[in-house]
Amino acid sequence: MKVNDMTAQAMRKNMNHVFTPTIFREYDIRGIVGQSLFAQDAYFIARAFATKAASLQKDGVICVARDGRLSSPEMHEAVCRGIVDSGLNVLDIGLGPTPMLYYAAYSKKAVGGIMVTGSHNPPTHNGFKFVLQNQAFYGAQIAELKTLAENNNLASGVGKIEEEDIRETYTAAMLAAYDGTRDLSVAWDAGNGATGEIMSAVCQRLAGKHVALNETIDGTFPAHHPDPTVPENLKQIIDTVREQKLDAGIAFDGDGDRLGVVDDEGNILWGDQLLMLYAADILKEKPGATIIADVKASGALFDEVTRLGGKPLMWKTGHSLIKSKMKETGAPLAGEMSGHLFFADKYYGFDDAIYAAVRLLGLLSRSGRKLSELRAALPKRINTPEIRFECDDTRKFKVIEEVKSRLQKDGAKFSDVDGVRVSTAAGWWLLRASNTQAMLVARCEAENEQGLESLKQDLQKQLALSGVELPEKSSGHH
Repeated sequence: MKVNDMTAQAMRKNMNHVFTPTIFREYDIRGIVGQSLFAQDAYFIARAFATKAASLQKDGVICVARDGRLSSPEMHEAVCRGIVDSGLNVLDIGLGPTPMLYYAAYSKKAVGGIMVTGSHNPPTHNGFKFVLQNQAFYGAQIAELKTLAENNNLASGVGKIEEEDIRETYTAAMLAAYDGTRDLSVAWDAGNGATGEIMSAVCQRLAGKHVALNETIDGTFPAHHPDPTVPENLKQIIDTVREQKLDAGIAFDGDGDRLGVVDDEGNILWGDQLLMLYAADILKEKPGATIIADVKASGALFDEVTRLGGKPLMWKTGHSLIKSKMKETGAPLAGEMSGHLFFADKYYGFDDAIYAAVRLLGLLSRSGRKLSELRAALPKRINTPEIRFECDDTRKFKVIEEVKSRLQKDGAKFSDVDGVRVSTAAGWWLLRASNTQAMLVARCEAENEQGLESLKQDLQKQLALSGVELPEKSSGHH
């Protein structure tokens, strides 16, 4: 369905557009299409973003791209129209993954970029991710878009739309990052998400044997949900790796900024384990460099970075927050448990799962070892998975404050970079409020089962004092 000219006129005349407030999140904008998010919202969000961009660069260009969701073409068109009605120009790069949009914004020296994507959310959802002057755009900046649009504080003018196909350039940049010395056999799973075409192109041109799964971009996600942090979504790729005796499996989320990895035995490597492998590789060339990981990462990672001669830095969870911290510290590498991996080493410093995958295959190939051997050599801890439980948006941050003040009274050792991460003789436990949902998130990690049990009891005790119960399912895994 096209946003027709009558709608466009109505949009221009509609002085005070009102949004569903819940669509404005910490790192992006997300909603359910036709319920909380509409094409008209997309138009006004783009106008507000272009207004911000125009204040920085009068005749700037904004790159626009979209994922493969069924609602994305309509949202994408409304975004382009919103930008040109603000007097700025659009470079429309069409369908592809979020990192390709970031890549376009950086390489084309655009003032900004808007990605139309629902990321790894269900097919009924959609949303927008932004980059402004090669900086993460989040928090108060996203809230300001709402204010600008609702107060009709918007620039107006007549811009133009140009289309450019950068798939070839982007694919070439991915292939250029490969520095392997022996051929590998690898399964790749796009999960029918926006990486499909680029992933196929990389598979066809990378040396070795490559098996592409679910590479057709399909907004209904027929094979499985495109979120590689959920083990059941990796079942197909694990089976493929085992049946065909491959060296590794690579999986992507819906918009290609998060990576899932399985080794030759079908074991999952988590974000912090991947970071240990990358850190060992990068610190050989950049001794003493800062390596950033989020508060959910294993203590083993921070110890390992120190052992390798790097400076570990624990930071807040959230891709925008990590990108900003990398800029500030000059860190060449960062990552999150959720599979966002950021390379400022030979790359631009944003989260690009295809780039991260190629870098992993390069180091695996050069190592002369199996991925299962590299994984087995990593330091081991026992930890719970991420335990997420509902807690009202108005209450979640208060719970953290209450716990923190009790810990201070008890003289406990903790970091409050993001929630509280409490260190004891047994290990550590974490409690933080989700920035994107009405949830609290907890995790515990210890050297042994007994230690893990005592940490869970400490956590439960603190939650009980704030009237919150920990769900039953919180057993340990290695």
